[in-house]
Amino acid sequence: MQGELERALATICGEQVRLVGAGRTDAGVHATGQVISFRSATELDTAGIRRGVNALLPEDIATRDVEEADEGFHARFSATGRTYEYRIRCAPQREPLERHREHWVPQALDLGAMERAAARLVGRMDFSSFAMAGMRTTQRTVRRAELHREGTLLRFEIEADAFLRGMVRAIVGTLLWIGRGTMSEERFAAAIASGDRAGTGPSAPAQGLCLIRVAYGEASGRSEQNADDEE
Repeated sequence: MQGELERALATICGEQVRLVGAGRTDAGVHATGQVISFRSATELDTAGIRRGVNALLPEDIATRDVEEADEGFHARFSATGRTYEYRIRCAPQREPLERHREHWVPQALDLGAMERAAARLVGRMDFSSFAMAGMRTTQRTVRRAELHREGTLLRFEIEADAFLRGMVRAIVGTLLWIGRGTMSEERFAAAIASGDRAGTGPSAPAQGLCLIRVAYGEASGRSEQNADDEE
């Protein structure tokens, strides 16, 4: 995505442009709420930039809006919060048209146990148990972790000041273990406290994950902690 956007902006603005995204996403992960920032000397107005860029982008990428920002704004380091959604289709029959946006689980899940486990994630703590090795800082503050059922669709939403690389997919994979009865709620709590990635579940597939919101303002700024995020 970044390369396509940079090429389109270079054409429209008449200069090379370097983008900064609010969050990194692994291959297969989606973003409907991604925010990017860049500097340009172009004299085009924001509406002209948006129309021109969208005309050049491939069909699977689009910009919703373009706005001028304050001089000190940085899409990544100015962010004070991010929200991810993970979509699980819990049904005997999969939905072929949604295969790129959700993870299909054919068996029934214990939603109550998953909700109680998710509630244990809220607060500031060490999330090493859900992170790739080599992270410089592993303390994060999760503000909300909720499961919502809409028919056969199960949506897991998690909001935090920032996320460790691979954190949400590891959490979802572990919650699925709990929902299937593979892991108890007590063992889940112990796994969090241990800080050992080997004690938690496998990462859920990438296609179910989506960055849906980035927040700015209302919270104290952060700096180098962002260097190790995101999904």
